[in-house]
Amino acid sequence: MSGALLQHGLFIAPYHDVDESPTIALRRDLEIVEHVEKLGFAEAWFGEHHSTGWETIDSPELMIAAAAERTSRIRLGTGVVSMPYHNPLMVANRILQLDHMTMGRVMFGMGPGLLPTDAEMIGVDIKSLRDKLTEVAEIIVPLLSGEEVSHVTSWYTLNKARTHLRPYTLPHPEIVVASAVTPSGGMLAGRHGFGMLCVAATETAGFDVLDENWKVAQEVAAEHGKRMDAASLRLVVPMHIAPTREQARAEVAQGLAKWVQYFDRVAPAGMRGMSGAGDPAELLVNSGRAVIGTPADAITMIERLQAKQGQFGVILFQSHNWAEWEETKKSYELYARFVMPHFSGSNRNRQDSYAALESNIDRLEAERTKGAEAAFKAWEEKTGRKAE
Repeated sequence: MSGALLQHGLFIAPYHDVDESPTIALRRDLEIVEHVEKLGFAEAWFGEHHSTGWETIDSPELMIAAAAERTSRIRLGTGVVSMPYHNPLMVANRILQLDHMTMGRVMFGMGPGLLPTDAEMIGVDIKSLRDKLTEVAEIIVPLLSGEEVSHVTSWYTLNKARTHLRPYTLPHPEIVVASAVTPSGGMLAGRHGFGMLCVAATETAGFDVLDENWKVAQEVAAEHGKRMDAASLRLVVPMHIAPTREQARAEVAQGLAKWVQYFDRVAPAGMRGMSGAGDPAELLVNSGRAVIGTPADAITMIERLQAKQGQFGVILFQSHNWAEWEETKKSYELYARFVMPHFSGSNRNRQDSYAALESNIDRLEAERTKGAEAAFKAWEEKTGRKAE
């Protein structure tokens, strides 16, 4: 990739088996952010969900506040706030508070809401979710910029509304919008100059339209005097990495089977069909939907996405808890040790230096031998004694 250096982050929906302790699961979500910061990851995103039992983070803002106190460098995002469920002033207040609490490390991701069971519980028409997000997008920038906003819709009213705080990050924290398969995310991002968070980048339907949705965003942006920045384009990839493919598959066998059963129930219709269709690991890998293998397999996946999309800013490693805890942490470590340097080029000089050694060692060794022989000869000429 040319241009800005590819960054690496974590996308924490999260996915937690309903048989496990939710307390431990939430603590581990925070611990894993600490872990990946030490490994050099640049970002971590927390989702918002209110039903199904698996995706147990109801407030990404609470997770960001806790993670911020455990870390010092990694940026922390809402991935994403389901805006049709909230008054936008309340959301803007929380984001700006976090902007100050994190001293500029917060990122604001917003979307229409993924789980239909969330919307049904609070009486929000599922068909209206995208339209509601579009309405919010019109006023979220002035709100986050500390401006006064009056705005009346069918589901909220703002009457000379303004946040308590002005932003710590000027002009406001980074804003991204969720994008899956339809062009609606790209259209919204382009209209307002938001970044894009492609949550279905490796799903077959999502991958097929990846570059097209980016083109839509660029075209709409140009129509509105905006410019899309590829550095703010993020692609989510499910991965589990081990030293060998066989070990990776063995480590995820039990957890992946349970996750597939869950995902087939909540995913949009075009992303289902894994349950009962054979070995889920083989299905995911062969369809290009996930990496369950080695660091080299992860590199191949990212290069495949680059070939399809072109330049983008961040790969987000999807946190899924398919494997046991220590194996999961090891997966992130292997990614940091072998995948991240491949794309940063941080080993290029070392590798060139080693290649030069391989190419020249015989010639240099011959010269070194000649030098040693000359030293022995000089000693013999000076002392008349043969060196032993």
